[in-house]
Amino acid sequence: MQTILGSGGAIGIELAKALKEYTTDIRLVSRNPQKINETDQLFSADLTARTKVFEAIQGSSIAYVTLGFPYNLLVWQNNWPKFIKNVLDACIEYNCKLVFFDNIYMYDPNYLNGMNEKTPIDPPSKKGAIRSEVAGMIMNKVKEGQLEALIARSADFYGPNIKSSSMLTEMVFKPLSSGKKANWLSSVNFEHSFTYTPDAGRATALLGNSAKAYNQIWHLPTAKNPYTGKEWIEAIAREMGVKPRIQVASRLMVKLLGLFMPIMREMPEMMYQYDRDYVFNSDKFNSHFDFKTTPYLEGIKEIIKSDYKK
Repeated sequence: MQTILGSGGAIGIELAKALKEYTTDIRLVSRNPQKINETDQLFSADLTARTKVFEAIQGSSIAYVTLGFPYNLLVWQNNWPKFIKNVLDACIEYNCKLVFFDNIYMYDPNYLNGMNEKTPIDPPSKKGAIRSEVAGMIMNKVKEGQLEALIARSADFYGPNIKSSSMLTEMVFKPLSSGKKANWLSSVNFEHSFTYTPDAGRATALLGNSAKAYNQIWHLPTAKNPYTGKEWIEAIAREMGVKPRIQVASRLMVKLLGLFMPIMREMPEMMYQYDRDYVFNSDKFNSHFDFKTTPYLEGIKEIIKSDYKK
């Protein structure tokens, strides 16, 4: 049994699609799980409850964590460390491997241009400190020999059928498709990598089913030579057949928007990712696995074909 904790999000869905190459014994866990493959087993659970985490993992050979708690600092502080402790305890009790889908919030902001698995850990944000803490909890159990686990890290992601968890979807695809200006944070002049969600799903499934991948951190395959913010907007607008109109949000503007939009209240501490080059390096993965990474323009075309063609 291979189990996905948090199966309803963008990554969980793509992972479920990819896992069918390795097994038909897949358990999908969320509050309201829905089948991706015909043979999927559905397990409805509130994963903030310790007993439900144990029930979800029992009988699993691999547990994938693709859960995304609401993007709110207080929610993260209250839930992430507790949830990860429960997952670790359950995996250890049931001798289950763990694959944790992670982001790059814990990295030192001075090393984001070319960041790889050895980039220094020095989170500049409170959310980054939480991600650093939970990643440390996992790798400490690995070092103690209690657990087989791996961490699969992604850049910001983009892809088809994403409802609300991608900044590129919210800031660029949606507004341009409805005749509005695209939005960007801080400056449109810096390069910014995005990981394509179908690639992330396929690569996470591959890592989870590769014995040699465990007890390490991996950057998921991400296209090289990322666009600048301006180039992202221009490429998306060109494929949509609309004008590349742009609105850049300063830190002050984001704070003001936060008075009316709860999600924007969470953004000021994360804006450092847009005021410098943010270039994600996945050479380690590419050197170990034969994998075709989706080029940016191809990804953009697939998203528009899937989500915005009338």
